[in-house]
Amino acid sequence: MQFQQLVYFVAVAETRHFTRAAERAHVAQPSLSKQIRALERELGAELFTRARGNIDLTPAGERLLPLARRILADADTARLEVAELVGLRSGRVRVGATPSLSTSVLPEVLLRFHTAYPGIRLVVSENGSRDLLRLLLRGALDLALVVVPPQGTDPALATEPLLREELVLATSAATAPPTRGGALPVARLRTMPLVMFRDGYDVREAVLRACRGNGFEPAFAVEGGEMDAVLRLVEAGLGPAVVPSMVLAGVPGLRATRLVRPGLTRTIALAHRTDAALTHAARALRTVLLESLADAGPLPSGVERLAARP
Repeated sequence: MQFQQLVYFVAVAETRHFTRAAERAHVAQPSLSKQIRALERELGAELFTRARGNIDLTPAGERLLPLARRILADADTARLEVAELVGLRSGRVRVGATPSLSTSVLPEVLLRFHTAYPGIRLVVSENGSRDLLRLLLRGALDLALVVVPPQGTDPALATEPLLREELVLATSAATAPPTRGGALPVARLRTMPLVMFRDGYDVREAVLRACRGNGFEPAFAVEGGEMDAVLRLVEAGLGPAVVPSMVLAGVPGLRATRLVRPGLTRTIALAHRTDAALTHAARALRTVLLESLADAGPLPSGVERLAARP
């Protein structure tokens, strides 16, 4: 199996077209087709179905695709790592973060990193935790700031807990609910149609679990939003939303109401693959992140440090 054959295979799998794949790989289409056939002979299985001009993956092709993507990503990382060591390039870090962490934690960290290492290229992906973990497993990211799911993560990933954060009820100041002792029981959400995040957000899953644990399904005034949209909808008065406490620091028009203990919390962690060593640049970003959290001074209400100083 040749490296270039995997490049051609992934190009066809992603374009579902041999001519477009050849253009993307900068090779003549007959040469690409010849290499794909050679790969199929070596593997002893067809990788694509070719019916009436429609290209689709066979079961063997579906199994090979994530492995091929990981091999190509690891090869790219290896080139960058060696280039750093011999001084040919400054390097690159591909970091992912959830929408709330992209606005609350990541900007200060990236500014500090860029100031210290201006030659290292930063590539940021903003997505939900589940998608970020999948990108890490594919080798498409070096590091990711994620929310640790209740069931834990894939054994192929390492997670380093950084922060524990409360989820709070966000309302406009005029519609803040009356509370006893400054906190609201989760059961009170039964009477409040919520502004709810789209499917895939860890906050959405946490709220649904908590409500079901209290014997009810929450009602939604609006659902399907991203973080910024949810905050704006709450501000406009469409209803309250359960949100990470840190995101309210930059929204003075909203008020946070804590939930009665044990309330809702989430653990924020730095994740990376266990089967691939971090590049020098990725290790430097991890160090800057830990230093930034340690030097941040008092954290916002509802946030607790878990990581030690590097």
